Amino acid sequence: MANGLAMMRRRGRMTGQDATRALSSLAFMPIEPDSETWPRAWTDTSSLAEAHRLTVYDAAYLELALRRGLPMATLDKELRGAADACGVPVA
Repeated sequence: MANGLAMMRRRGRMTGQDATRALSSLAFMPIEPDSETWPRAWTDTSSLAEAHRLTVYDAAYLELALRRGLPMATLDKELRGAADACGVPVA
């Protein structure tokens, strides 16, 4: 989330104040870390990154969606293509 907000700020899609507000609001959401993501970083996630020419953090997002059978939401062209190739629905 922080990276996405930083990119939006750099591209002029939001102000620094808006990004700070958005990050602050995340502290109040019931977000739970996925305990399997870290151990898979050296295996499944790295393989997805290499196979689809993704950043490791984008590949982690894809790996989680694959493993949990969940759809993804992204506007990133490369990540969308990798998700399509892996059969992950993209909103």
